[in-house]
Amino acid sequence: MVHTFDAIIVGAGGAGLYAALEASQKAKVAVLSKLYPQRSHTGAAQGGIGAALGNVEEDSPEWHAFDTVKGGDYLVDQTAAKILAEDAVRAVYDLENRGLPFSRLEDGKIAQRRFGGHTHHFGQGAVHRSCYAADRTGHMILQTLYQQCVKNDVKFYDEFQVADLLLDGTTVRGVVAFELSTGELHVFQAKAVLFATGGFGRMFKITSNAHANTGDGPAILARAGIPMEDMEFYQFHPTGILGMGILITEGVRGEGGILKNRDGEPFMQRYAPTLLDLAPRDMVSRAIMTEVAAGKGVRGDRKIDDYVWLDASHLGREVVEKKIPDIADFCKTYLGVDPAEKPMPVQPTAHYAMGGIPTDVDGRVDTGKVVYDGLYAAGEAACVSVHGANRLGTNSLVDLIVYGRRAGQHIARYVSESGPVSAGEKDAERARQRIEVLRSRKGGRHVGPIMDRMQEVMMEKVGVYRTQEKMDRAVQEIQELRQQFKEVSVQDTGAGFNSEVLQIMELENLLDLSLVTAASAAQRTESRGAHAREDFTERNDDQWLKHTMATITGDSVSIDFKPVDISIWEPKPRTY
Repeated sequence: MVHTFDAIIVGAGGAGLYAALEASQKAKVAVLSKLYPQRSHTGAAQGGIGAALGNVEEDSPEWHAFDTVKGGDYLVDQTAAKILAEDAVRAVYDLENRGLPFSRLEDGKIAQRRFGGHTHHFGQGAVHRSCYAADRTGHMILQTLYQQCVKNDVKFYDEFQVADLLLDGTTVRGVVAFELSTGELHVFQAKAVLFATGGFGRMFKITSNAHANTGDGPAILARAGIPMEDMEFYQFHPTGILGMGILITEGVRGEGGILKNRDGEPFMQRYAPTLLDLAPRDMVSRAIMTEVAAGKGVRGDRKIDDYVWLDASHLGREVVEKKIPDIADFCKTYLGVDPAEKPMPVQPTAHYAMGGIPTDVDGRVDTGKVVYDGLYAAGEAACVSVHGANRLGTNSLVDLIVYGRRAGQHIARYVSESGPVSAGEKDAERARQRIEVLRSRKGGRHVGPIMDRMQEVMMEKVGVYRTQEKMDRAVQEIQELRQQFKEVSVQDTGAGFNSEVLQIMELENLLDLSLVTAASAAQRTESRGAHAREDFTERNDDQWLKHTMATITGDSVSIDFKPVDISIWEPKPRTY
């Protein structure tokens, strides 16, 4: 079956929906999603949207941009950061006008709270910058944008998994998608395609990411020969619920929550004397791991299960139930802990990909050498790069609403100026053959053991702290798992709702991205942001102030480089 649209948006999270909304002003737009839009992972974002509204105290977009650059350990492209911070203010008011129910101050203005790494006067102290809707901010964004897209006649194809990208040289022609309910392949012909498929935290054993976060967009483009940018930088959020990965939002610390070791000692004074518990996430994660390594963690069932406390009990029940109601419910449900009475057990959890599909500030896929016509990416799947080596809290939602919107606006202009493209049933043949091989292979391997081992390898060897030996071993083991994957087959040969076929597609995507991530990390012989090496402990601007561009070919990964935009602020030592 062939469908024709001006633009196809792959992914129905915040970035995809905002892009669809903007593009639909002038174009016929369809959104493909393997989930129902309201189930997209943006809904899990809790703490808020960083924007220098100045509703609580003096603030400035320039300070926000500087914090973004410094927080990203100077690997951030600075013009992109400036756009992010300046447009964040407009984006928040736009969402408010579209109906997003922000929490309010007594004077009726949008409420704001502190968040890690966000400061006033270029680092003098923490600032109230995060605009929030209790601890359900992402959920509110999804609902607001989805309703607006329905109003604008955007067509939704729910439970469709994109299987292939159609390119004519460097010009996009559309995508091929697998319909879960029937098992049929559909060709979507379009002048423009945007990938907003989110992150790929499922490559790690303990992650905040949903089961659906399998890096589908980046993996499809990587197999099409497009290099992935800065894949070695993967953020571990410092406060995941013990053993589960469910996040305890940074907003808890923004409200005054304190990290404590097994002795009940607040320990962040040793690591970030100015910002304390509100230092950037990479620094807090390393501080926790350092406390645990020093024997100051709370002992779990096994040594690797050691953790620390996040104490919000001194805030009082009224603050806990009003400001972080979902967090309180999570802890009561899964841990039997009431945060208003007892501290919460937390440990770092794989959370966010700073790297991904390389784009320019309009969302166009741009490798630094080639710009692809009609091909776009936005959100966590993309790398603008506004997060550099470490993303600040709240900046993920800012990225969605600023760069998702910009991409949608560029798509609207592009499709109005572009000639027709062609795609037909024959373009689905490559994807059809791949699925038929899976269904016809007898006695093959199962998905589960390969997935489990990949997650263990990445967690153990490409985690918070890294060494050359561990990362080289990770590359080797992932290569071995990719060979085993070639023997995978489906046990369920039915057509409709064959989740096994979907799981195999997702595993292939994760294995490819795991290899690219491990290989990129093994190349960078320095510590910068979330890439912390025990054998190269210092940042090395002379050699490594550059973006990595990793291309996968067969079982090998080749690394090229792209310069970093440092046109506004000169890189300096990163202290808090």
